[in-house]
Amino acid sequence: MSDIFYFCRRGVESIMDDEVTKRFSAEELESWNLLTRSNYNFQHISLRLTVLWGLGVVIRYGFLLPLRVTLAFTGVGLLVVLTSIIGFLPNGRMKNFLSEQVHLMCYRICVRALTAIITYHDSENKPKNGGICVANHTSPIDVIILASDGCYAMVGQIHGGLMGVIQKSMVKACPHIWFERSEVKDRHLVAKRLSDHVEDTTKLPILIFPEGTCINNTSVMMFKKGSFEIGSTVYPVAIKYDPRFGDAFWNSSQFGMVNYLLRMMSSWAIVCSVWYLPPMTKEVRTNIHRQLGKQRLAFSNRNLHPVAQTPKCSGTL
Repeated sequence: MSDIFYFCRRGVESIMDDEVTKRFSAEELESWNLLTRSNYNFQHISLRLTVLWGLGVVIRYGFLLPLRVTLAFTGVGLLVVLTSIIGFLPNGRMKNFLSEQVHLMCYRICVRALTAIITYHDSENKPKNGGICVANHTSPIDVIILASDGCYAMVGQIHGGLMGVIQKSMVKACPHIWFERSEVKDRHLVAKRLSDHVEDTTKLPILIFPEGTCINNTSVMMFKKGSFEIGSTVYPVAIKYDPRFGDAFWNSSQFGMVNYLLRMMSSWAIVCSVWYLPPMTKEVRTNIHRQLGKQRLAFSNRNLHPVAQTPKCSGTL
């Protein structure tokens, strides 16, 4: 019986400590950053650190949080109002120009609301019109991190409430791609709409997160091959956050969106680096029908590797 219990215990420990499960929990820090969410035993360390933590609470919640919330409402409000106004203009260069300027301005205001300090690398590889931008996914704020340096066409499901109002106003000024809940499961319909978009070189590049879920930014999960079924140039992008000032990872099983955003706005700052990697084109094969499945998978893996090998991205699962 002792052998049975021993092997059962070892099996349970292996399941609880497997490499994949770790990617869906917050990254462990080597040193405390004076946020209780990164060390729940802070009161037992020393009196000096407890005093410093108390001062930090006063600064973060008494000064920084109200200022950041004000900036966030300002950015979102301007985005809704200005894009709705631009929507009345006739399609053309002037409308596209004003739309891009408004989106950039509002996204940058929202970035300020998070006190985000962003370093962009290799800007010559930035996504261009008619292409697809793929990036690793850590948080919902990945969108504004990338969009504050360039405009993208967003892809997503139609929501209700405040998010629905924002989506409706944005699509009036820019050709974003929103799907009904029933349409998301129709792969052919999704691929058709994406293909129609990238065929028009005057439209903004599409932003996609092929991992399909938020990962804690310590590794890159396997990209879903469906994102690469469209025959267009793919621009890989790697995003790496510095958790010492604030952990950007969103654990949706523990925190709702509002709670998560409040945690971000009450952190010290959001520090991250963005690497624009060289663009990649889909390889042409003579027998495309027989090799289509393997081709899509190879193309997906080929775009995953540069993202995973970017500095400080520790590996691929």
